[in-house]
Amino acid sequence: MKSLSFYRLSILTSILFILLATILMFAPDKMLAGWGVELTIASGLLARRIAALYTGLAVMFFMVRNAEHSTTRTALIYGMITSCMILATLGVYEFATGHATSGILSAVFIEVVLSLLFMTVCCSGGKSNSRNSNAKGR
Repeated sequence: MKSLSFYRLSILTSILFILLATILMFAPDKMLAGWGVELTIASGLLARRIAALYTGLAVMFFMVRNAEHSTTRTALIYGMITSCMILATLGVYEFATGHATSGILSAVFIEVVLSLLFMTVCCSGGKSNSRNSNAKGR
């Protein structure tokens, strides 16, 4: 099986974050309803502001998709792992306390999977850095 490259994971992350940002910006009620959370003025305001952050992360990961193994790339990976694991933990907590319905568990699943994928890419080190690494091996 071909290992996942930082390049491909960065593009996947960018696409996921743009989709998430679009939903949070223009239809926050859809996502919140799936979690059993009512859309209020306050939750809508927070959703739109969070959408801006997700858009920034999407742009960042798209721009660094060709980055070779480095301290900076490793910092981005660890930052993503940390953020996703905190979000997953909070999602489980909100579900367990009854603040959200089981709909939030799909977000938790995606966050855990993203964390694991970034851990895999990080552990592979410089072996599979970019889309160009396949061309070098030919």
